[in-house]
Amino acid sequence: MKARRRIAVAATAATAAALLTACSTGSNNSGSSSSGGDASAAPVSTTLGAATNGVPAAITAAGGTELLTTPKPEGVSAQYGPVCKGSDLGIGKIDFKTDTIGWAQSEKEANPFRIASTKSQVEAAKAKGWKLLTTNAQSNVQQENSDIKGMIDKGAKAIIFSPINSTGLGDAIAYAKQKKVAMIPVDRNITGVKGCQEVGPQLGSDFVEQGRRAADAMIKATGGKAKLAILLGASGVNVTDDRTAGFLDQLKAKNASGIEVIFQQTADFTREKGKSVTETLLRAHPDVNAIYAENDEMGLGALAALDDAGKSGTDKVHIVSIDGTKGAVQAIVDGNFDAVIESNPAFGPASQAALEAYVNGDGAPAVTITTDNQYDSSNAAEALSSGKAY
Repeated sequence: MKARRRIAVAATAATAAALLTACSTGSNNSGSSSSGGDASAAPVSTTLGAATNGVPAAITAAGGTELLTTPKPEGVSAQYGPVCKGSDLGIGKIDFKTDTIGWAQSEKEANPFRIASTKSQVEAAKAKGWKLLTTNAQSNVQQENSDIKGMIDKGAKAIIFSPINSTGLGDAIAYAKQKKVAMIPVDRNITGVKGCQEVGPQLGSDFVEQGRRAADAMIKATGGKAKLAILLGASGVNVTDDRTAGFLDQLKAKNASGIEVIFQQTADFTREKGKSVTETLLRAHPDVNAIYAENDEMGLGALAALDDAGKSGTDKVHIVSIDGTKGAVQAIVDGNFDAVIESNPAFGPASQAALEAYVNGDGAPAVTITTDNQYDSSNAAEALSSGKAY
């Protein structure tokens, strides 16, 4: 699951939404719990789906139906209609000076992405003078359903939430709809929804494109020839599938047949499992010389295992990961990572502006895709000194 760069979004267009395809075994950054997986298991599906009327299948899954051609706010790469208005669901206007807004975090704030994500929401709300309730589901989908319903029972007029998975919050979503409470998903998307009918505007990164960019970076780092392992994210949301599919499809598109995927295993987006899975990898495939980690925490865990085995350093094993945390960007400077694709967690300003437009303004697009940076040896040091890396 994105650096501290704030996304400046105009009040009417500041919106929100996550891209990404439907799920089968996926998740984003810090990882909800899932089974460990088999190192010899078949790859996650690499079918991204056909576009409909120029709208990618991933956008359709998140409720988008058309590419909007209106000017995009800074920090946004694409927006898709329909335009959502809370009044269409019977949601009344909100007095942001007096009403309470909820922020539901999906996972414990033990990794930099989740820390930065909550900090962005809290700081943006404080700057606006909003009353913000906060909860953390600790990677438990039943708890997140309960958290959201509980905040509604305490009087929250809207909930901004990071879904623990893309399909498991139906109870909370139905309850919010019944109570006429606005729901704004960020980071991970809710799939299989009708645009603007189940939830409000969604905001997030293009996780498929992140996978493609990671593949391009890996091809560049390895010269198109490698024994490659993939550390897969957790199950239950779209992000793992999207980052895997984007990566593998890009290898095919670039005819990078010299990069042989010899190992894929879930490491749940955690540093601990990234280390233990890589230890398994090194025993089974001591000839591995490249690792694609679907988030920085798994990549840093892999680096710890490589260091223990005397194999750290890109002259021995190439590593490309996704997130943009300080630890991973520092690993580029230290010569241990080749590249890091950013996934920006700072959704606070954009999602809160989207909420304002959704309930009190002219509406907000159903799906907004934000723009992410990328770091390698050419800009890693600057990203650290400037604070771009979180």
